[in-house]
Amino acid sequence: MAFHAVRFPLDVALGSRGGPERRTDVVTLAGGGEQRNGRWQHSRRRYNAGYGVKSRADMAAVLAFFEERRGRLHGFLWRDGLDHSSGGTVPGAGDQAIGVGDGVRTSFQLSKRYGASFDPYVRPITRPVAGSVRMAVAGVEVTSGWTVDVATGVVSFATAPGIGAAVTAGFLFDVPVRFDTDRLDVELTGFDGAEAPSIPLVEILP
Repeated sequence: MAFHAVRFPLDVALGSRGGPERRTDVVTLAGGGEQRNGRWQHSRRRYNAGYGVKSRADMAAVLAFFEERRGRLHGFLWRDGLDHSSGGTVPGAGDQAIGVGDGVRTSFQLSKRYGASFDPYVRPITRPVAGSVRMAVAGVEVTSGWTVDVATGVVSFATAPGIGAAVTAGFLFDVPVRFDTDRLDVELTGFDGAEAPSIPLVEILP
């Protein structure tokens, strides 16, 4: 088992369907009320790449990619067409707050915040796109003195940010996924047509 840092064919991915999944237990009480318990700390994304296959060329690319990953064995990168940036189309260094300096800490995990101030969800970002990360300390962008691990999303500073200094980041990112099947069921629908109604993918959580 390994992780291959290669991206699923982009033109197919952008035509696919999917999104986040949660796992919640709901127990209905005798009086008609209910108790709910969230079993997962983080959401897990699922996608169906079959909707993005529009031609034989698309299907051939997916088939080759599937065989190289050996089905479910090896993970890979997936571009979520709706959610792959820290903010707007072009990431800004102040997009996401990822920590506050204490004069000692030098490592910060990239993350993305969803929702308002009431009860936001903070998602760890583990697969930033190389060269896309921008950092700021106390509102001032810094272009050197730090590195980012594109396999974990951890940013490391050579010198710890000062006490109380807000550390923010902007970035593009991919989702680490694997195929959720060991079988592709392909149908040729015409001279230049092919489809595979179900090509399920599931996010690999840290």
